[in-house]
Amino acid sequence: MSTSIAEPGATTGPQADRMAGWRFDRPVARRGYCWWYLDALSDDGKHGITIIAFIGTVFSPWYALARLSDGGTGGDPHDHCCLNVVLYGTPSRWAMTDRRRHALRRDATSLSIGPSGLHWDGTTLTVRIEEVTAPFPSRLRGVVRLHPRALSTRRFVLDSDGRHEWQPIAPRSRVEVELESPALRWSGAAYLDTNAGAAPLEQDFREWDWCRAMLPDATAILYNAQRRDGSEISLALRATDDGALTDFAPPPPAELPRTLWRLRRPTRTDGPARVVRTLTDAPFYSRSEIHTRLLGRDAPAVHESLSLDRFRSPLMYTMLPFRVPRPLR
Repeated sequence: MSTSIAEPGATTGPQADRMAGWRFDRPVARRGYCWWYLDALSDDGKHGITIIAFIGTVFSPWYALARLSDGGTGGDPHDHCCLNVVLYGTPSRWAMTDRRRHALRRDATSLSIGPSGLHWDGTTLTVRIEEVTAPFPSRLRGVVRLHPRALSTRRFVLDSDGRHEWQPIAPRSRVEVELESPALRWSGAAYLDTNAGAAPLEQDFREWDWCRAMLPDATAILYNAQRRDGSEISLALRATDDGALTDFAPPPPAELPRTLWRLRRPTRTDGPARVVRTLTDAPFYSRSEIHTRLLGRDAPAVHESLSLDRFRSPLMYTMLPFRVPRPLR
């Protein structure tokens, strides 16, 4: 199912229920999370950006520790929210400040986290960035505008118990990046999705990998996850300019070279696949630009790999505060 872009509030009935999956005021369960993920690569291949707005910052050591309180039942997601912004290329930047409840303001079409915010006007998602980088503080300020070609309404349950879901909102989009600090302007192909869950990721998953490949007439999306109960899920989707998401048979599995942290980078491909550059290399997570073959075509792609076994290691909680600071109040 799909819907054309419409003014806020114009969608009603069953279709409105499907679109409600990515409203900024959707409920977030205790110990759970909701995030909106945007990535883009510049047309000239020199730059990239990832923006993730979190309610319940799933990779925050502060949220992980909060969930251990009250006998393992603690954790208010609204008290752990952030806008994670990463710039790739030159200059590169990282910002991910875990903020408290008073920094969060939201309604159906707007989300503010501290001084930064997102707003959907029915045709464009505008992200206003006002952050401080880590671990070396500097200003990260500017505006990113995402223009979807269409909106998808399909949602996918990722686990056996129905606690985690994913919705690729606008797999085929364009983005305009206009930053003041650092001074940077570019445009390129972009992607937008959302995830939500009623339990910590590490409770229900061991690892996952995801990939979106940019083809001339479609975007191919792969989503593979290994669950804690031993089962697996493998999704392969073709997104087109009318907003349709159609399934295709998942390609054969393949292994990309491990990262410097020796993290696996599994994927699926119809032919040779190689890493063009590693964008983010963390002990439990990697994001990479790769070249792959899907739907019978060679294509550039963004790939990510996540090890939740590594993430839940106590050692991670001692390393992450340098990358994920939290204000004292």
